[in-house]
Amino acid sequence: MKIRPLNDRILVKRLESETRTAGGIIIPDSAKEKPAEGEVIAVGSGKLNDKGERVAPDIKVGDIVLFSKYGGTDVKVDGVDYLIMREDDILGVIEK
Repeated sequence: MKIRPLNDRILVKRLESETRTAGGIIIPDSAKEKPAEGEVIAVGSGKLNDKGERVAPDIKVGDIVLFSKYGGTDVKVDGVDYLIMREDDILGVIEK
């Protein structure tokens, strides 16, 4: 099954969080926070402006993005967890 986000929505897969601290201490699963960065899997066609024209999103598939901690809606497709969020919920793109 595939998901195609609508309008200005974006499908993001969270990246795995670190299991060790910089000092080498192992973090148990119960103490881990959900990571606030992920990879863009799919992008909608963009939202409509006041003139009725479609405005393309700045985000593209494959970008690694930072998003707000409580942003987006969790969905599960074929056993994989994703987030669907608006483009406005994305704080920035990590460039390598």
